[in-house]
Amino acid sequence: MTNTPDVPFLPPGLELGDDDVIETFEEVEAAADEQPDVEIELGEIAPPEPERVSGFDGIGTRREARERALALLYEAEQKGLVPIAGVIDLLPVPPEPYAAELVVGVSDHQDELDEVIGRYAVGWTVVRMPAVDRNLLRLSTYELAHTDVPVGACISEAVELAKRYSTDDSHTFINGLLSRLAAELRTEP
Repeated sequence: MTNTPDVPFLPPGLELGDDDVIETFEEVEAAADEQPDVEIELGEIAPPEPERVSGFDGIGTRREARERALALLYEAEQKGLVPIAGVIDLLPVPPEPYAAELVVGVSDHQDELDEVIGRYAVGWTVVRMPAVDRNLLRLSTYELAHTDVPVGACISEAVELAKRYSTDDSHTFINGLLSRLAAELRTEP
């Protein structure tokens, strides 16, 4: 290791003190279009904020809560849990409040939700639907009937979840069914 305070390859503005030591360096050529347009003084650059990670693209906690609620509803059905909300008690860490509200709401109103869904599902009984579709419809119907989530947001989020987790045709089925349900359950200005 050599103490070399007067080194020509240091970036402008970086000065070494008498006790600074350069252990290694690597010279990298950059294309002309990669050069920064603005000179930045050292210390002006804030560290990057940690990137948010979720099943989607980090948009909003309600989207993430719906995704988590759908997973919990699916898990509860696969385990045969009655009531469905019992799945929350099996978790080592409770889900975020809105996800828990959705799971408990679907659990408390399952018979009512299945009856309404069954009335509008032409050619399908609720038990014949794919498990993801069935639970997504329960979750979305609960939101339409028992929360103040705007109809458009409710349907849009359900369609996105169907595109991500269900069959190729599920999103159109869910979109149409929820649109008909929304007309009965809620009218918005």
